Amino acid sequence: MVKERARILVVGGGYVGMYTALRLQRKLKAELRRGEVEITVVTPDSYMTYQPFLPEAAAGSISPRHVVVPLRRVLDRCHVVIGEVTSIDHAVRTAAVTTLATAEEGKPAELLGYDELVLAPGSISRTLPVPGLAEHGIGFKTVEEAIALRNHVIEQMDIASSTRDPAIRDAALTFVFVGGGYAGVEALAELEDMARYAARYYHNVRPEDMKWILVEASDRILPEVGAEMGRYTVTQLRRRNIQVLLETRLDSCADRVAVLSDGQRFPTRTVVWTAGVKPHPLLAATDLPLTDRGRLKCTAQLTVDGTEHAWGAGDAAAIPDVTAAEPGTLTAPNAQHALRQARTLGDNIAHALRGEPLETYAHQYAGSVASLGFHKGVAQVYGRKLKGYPAWFMHRVYHLSRVPTVNRKARVLAEWTLAGLFKREIVSLGSLEHPRAEFELAAGGKPPHSPSDDPKGSS
Repeated sequence: MVKERARILVVGGGYVGMYTALRLQRKLKAELRRGEVEITVVTPDSYMTYQPFLPEAAAGSISPRHVVVPLRRVLDRCHVVIGEVTSIDHAVRTAAVTTLATAEEGKPAELLGYDELVLAPGSISRTLPVPGLAEHGIGFKTVEEAIALRNHVIEQMDIASSTRDPAIRDAALTFVFVGGGYAGVEALAELEDMARYAARYYHNVRPEDMKWILVEASDRILPEVGAEMGRYTVTQLRRRNIQVLLETRLDSCADRVAVLSDGQRFPTRTVVWTAGVKPHPLLAATDLPLTDRGRLKCTAQLTVDGTEHAWGAGDAAAIPDVTAAEPGTLTAPNAQHALRQARTLGDNIAHALRGEPLETYAHQYAGSVASLGFHKGVAQVYGRKLKGYPAWFMHRVYHLSRVPTVNRKARVLAEWTLAGLFKREIVSLGSLEHPRAEFELAAGGKPPHSPSDDPKGSS
């Protein structure tokens, strides 16, 4: 039994935050009912994004609404606060929280007290000081970015179709992706597949008119699936006329020209940055121990090292891999570990509140799967290597089994079934990004003065 009322604060509503809170709801059901425990989840968004489905959402295979999970519906016994934690003083067990209401009221951040802290803010895109990247780069980490990228790609095809200027046409049909990890390869492969299909509906745009370029600083792509599968992926992408440039960096994308470290220059209106992530900046605003890479220093029991009543997991935490042969190895910051860490984390918090011994997190990496477009993929699972359709099918089955809630599983499966029976959607809804622009113009406002103000476009 819980000895006294415990206030549990979960910072972050991603994989770890949502699944930990969900686990706590189940493990502490009786205590929650008696009012002995309260769980508060602070997150910037009211939903959890299932990121492995972002490439398919960008390609139009899945509706954006089905890539996200509404937290209030899933965490019905938790108090969900839409806001951001700006700093944490664990010595006095308080977190500074800003919400939409505090901004409207003009008040400073509110202090929220807690007894147990779960720090799982995740990560943000890791960028480099590349000239022009902030002005012209596009990220691929959120569902909003995925849909904006889909709209953008279709709009570039519209621009190319309606211009007679060869320079504008060439820049519009050149798509540069920086980063050869999961996000970059899957996004590139799915969007190239979608654009090739969409080209059949343009009278003057052919698939061979488009240039798709993948830039990777190391000597291979998709390191998670192994060297052999990485080489196979490079071969398959190049057969689709996708340029894969290894040991190459993006030096500049100023003035809409991608300049690479090997001297190549590509006029382009599309630079997608997927070159890794870094820990959330909130970690630096705490009094908790961090590694030299800025991640939360944790134990194998998912407690913060040397600190009581503080817990961590996921991308933001450095957790020892007890299954690794080499001492000092950390678990990889990916969804496979995050889902399992959240389960152990929820159990351990319940154990701690009840005075029970803690469990050690141990999971041997099962392998990886990656989609390369419709009916194409690569996989390495428990040492077995799969290519083509079998790997693509395994990718879908695995992620369908992992996406939260039966509701989401059914909707995603229904959309995949319908996508196999009917043609793809090739509609760009760029106006969703500026919904009031046309009304403002009609009401006497200023007309669009730059491409970003165009009510019909996102580029």
